[in-house]
Amino acid sequence: MSKSLRLIYAGTPEFSVPALQALHAAGHDIVAVLTQPDRPAGRGQKMQASPVKQAALELNLNVLQPLSLRKAHSKKEIRALKADAMIVAAYGLILPQSVLDMPRLGCLNIHASLLPRWRGAAPIHRAIEAGDELTGITIMQMDAGLDTGDILSAHTVKITADDTSQSLHNKLSTCGADAIVDSLKNLEAGLISPQIQDAELANYAHKLHKSEAKINWSESVEVIERKIRAFNPWPCAFSKIKGKNLKIWRAEIINTHQVPSDLIPIGKVIACSSQGIQVQTGQGILNLLEIQMAGKKRLPVEQFVNATDLSLEIFNTSDE
Repeated sequence: MSKSLRLIYAGTPEFSVPALQALHAAGHDIVAVLTQPDRPAGRGQKMQASPVKQAALELNLNVLQPLSLRKAHSKKEIRALKADAMIVAAYGLILPQSVLDMPRLGCLNIHASLLPRWRGAAPIHRAIEAGDELTGITIMQMDAGLDTGDILSAHTVKITADDTSQSLHNKLSTCGADAIVDSLKNLEAGLISPQIQDAELANYAHKLHKSEAKINWSESVEVIERKIRAFNPWPCAFSKIKGKNLKIWRAEIINTHQVPSDLIPIGKVIACSSQGIQVQTGQGILNLLEIQMAGKKRLPVEQFVNATDLSLEIFNTSDE
């Protein structure tokens, strides 16, 4: 069995839960769990604990929820824990240099990309959107920059043709849990040689905005199909037809042929059946398979077309 280390774990969303559980199961002494403060959520706007807090309480771990790590009292509290390492996974607060320097082994980040490919807030979504075939988990030694620290280990995950951001999120979350346990063991044993990132290969994974989810039917069918998967489940790709927003949860490429717009208008529904709703894009035909009209339930297309006929309709291609 590897040596038990005194750890601080910092994370907030569901992505961060498996790694916390894996470190605990590996026998490490998790002296504190840092997570974002409880926030109102849902229709009733009731205060809700983060997924990491919920998991930590189930493991009877000490939970801390500072508003900032820049305050003197927060730094004093962390220093007093005398941790060997701090493990960070989608925590959501900036760690000042003084905090980064506190643990003996430093602060290690579980990052959902093969750095330096995607730095920033949304590496999972941007990898799918860009058409990457591979992504993965990087265990990084944190520094003051944005995902710029030295690479301690990298673990590749294949992006399949049907991966959504949710399915890829789940794969990477599991991978991250295994990776951090192994990396900690190897780091403590002196078996890791940190690798400096090549900044020229870096891309910034911008935070998602709802406005990005509106489909531009003038784009190619490949680009549109990737966006649908990248924005599933949030913010969910959508378009307007018959004056209403239609969310598109799943679609497939029929062909990638270029067709003159004077023959078939961009955005036109050219077939509507239980097999799908086929839409002309700027280059190629996209077949919609799972959709949701505003105010209605999410439905497979065979159920949707029983109640709604979109034959010969045209999806709105304007910015309105």
